[in-house]
Amino acid sequence: MKICSLCGKEVDIDKYFSRKSACPKCGGDLYICLNCRFYSETSHNKCIEPKSEFQRSRDKANFCDYFTFKESASSSTGREKEDVMKNLNDLFKK
Repeated sequence: MKICSLCGKEVDIDKYFSRKSACPKCGGDLYICLNCRFYSETSHNKCIEPKSEFQRSRDKANFCDYFTFKESASSSTGREKEDVMKNLNDLFKK
């Protein structure tokens, strides 16, 4: 499952996905660093791909040759997160 990092909605990517592709829900660009599997907030240039060029804007379409849309975990639902947080809170209440 692929998720738009700008609106958080699921998007369907087909074989015609390109730099100009936009999210059908919010209209934002999809070919952006924030949607890439190499994006890392803590890495140098915010990218773990060492050969990639610096991208000034992370939320606008770019020409990076290494872009690969990241896969989102479909198993982590909001309900599961609530359960985990409840268990953690219960653990530390003692």
